[in-house]
Amino acid sequence: MRSFLRKWQGEIRRTFTGRSDAPPDWAVRLEEGDDAGYHHPGSAVWAVHGSMSPIVAGIRTLLMQSLHPGALTGVHEHSNFREDPLGRLAHTIRWIFTVTYGSREAAEEASGRVRRMHVPVHGTYDDNDGQARSYSANDPHLAGWIHIAFTDAFLASHKIWGGPVPGGPDAYVREWAQAGRLMGVERPPMTEGEMRAELDRWYESGQLRSDHRVAETVEFIRKAPLHPMLRPGYRVLFAGAVYSLEPRYREMLGLSVPRLGPFPLPVRLATKAVLGVVRLTLGPRGPSEIAARARLLRLGMAAPDA
Repeated sequence: MRSFLRKWQGEIRRTFTGRSDAPPDWAVRLEEGDDAGYHHPGSAVWAVHGSMSPIVAGIRTLLMQSLHPGALTGVHEHSNFREDPLGRLAHTIRWIFTVTYGSREAAEEASGRVRRMHVPVHGTYDDNDGQARSYSANDPHLAGWIHIAFTDAFLASHKIWGGPVPGGPDAYVREWAQAGRLMGVERPPMTEGEMRAELDRWYESGQLRSDHRVAETVEFIRKAPLHPMLRPGYRVLFAGAVYSLEPRYREMLGLSVPRLGPFPLPVRLATKAVLGVVRLTLGPRGPSEIAARARLLRLGMAAPDA
């Protein structure tokens, strides 16, 4: 049993960080730097990203982002997500946690690295009227959709499965707007109300759509190629992500809240249970937060609960 648990824990760590035996080097290096960073202990961003709700939020983000044909075309034509989905996940997690916990220099360098990787990601797609449209991963308009889908997913998931947000939802939207600016978003929303209004504009603009390529992407996300030991838990987490979506997006994606077995547990409760198990496995603080607290202590900026 102990051997099984160790292997299971190792697979969880490898899924999220790319390593099963030790924290990734980039997380350890977040102890370096000469400032507190853009986000600090006690902030809304630390509260949301330090919880387990981002695991569900990540799945929801991918589902939402797939509704923009420009974003989806870029992924299909310029990404190896099918061949190496865990590698892509690890790169995304590295950027999120570096911006969350790193120094300003580290956050800016990580964002610059992602934007440089995005330079060759451009091309054309047919919009809903059959007109050819150009896209670029670094285009501020497209980056705006990626940012708002992320922010909405992380906030919505935390409201359901996380704890209190210091300063409330507006604080999270306002603080994470800095991440949007680092990625080239020109005017990211600053309040939850602005974010909801912007989502409504996207929905009503006719720029989003569901087609066969979206259906293929949803099916890939539903049946992500994880280690067999992790698939039962992932099935619950996918159900949680679908549960958290607004009905209009569930309809566009061709999804409904799944049944979890012949005698289904409520999805919300089942998801909470799985996240609790993951929390016990990974510990209350991840290596990125631990490194950030060590940096703050070195700089004489002792963190709360340090």
